[in-house]
Amino acid sequence: MNTDNEPGFQTLLPNDILGAIESAGFPCSGDLLALNSYENRVYRAGLSSGERIVAKFYRPGRWPDAAILEEHDFATALAQLEVPVVPPINADGVTLHRHADYRFALYDCMGGRWPELDNEATARQTHCPYSLAWAN
Repeated sequence: MNTDNEPGFQTLLPNDILGAIESAGFPCSGDLLALNSYENRVYRAGLSSGERIVAKFYRPGRWPDAAILEEHDFATALAQLEVPVVPPINADGVTLHRHADYRFALYDCMGGRWPELDNEATARQTHCPYSLAWAN
């Protein structure tokens, strides 16, 4: 929950988002697109190199740094095992960045697809136990 001394997302403006990404060493082109997210704020940003990056801003006061870093370590371990997950970018040994009053992580912008949850073969391939129930 948000406490009185922590800002909510109402103060997170586009210039703040681009400034945060640039503070982590990724020069931006100014292109910014908000992506769907329930708990946090997630944006796709264009870089001056022509590539795109995804920035995930964590809800202030929701999770301690240790929990976020545990999630980052877990995603990185899964990626090393070739599980199809996008881990946070490790920039000079750092995955959790700070800018102004916000904590954020950066990710490579990767395409994806929604799994065919009504297809039992797909459910078995993706190792998703919940989709097996939906396939019946």
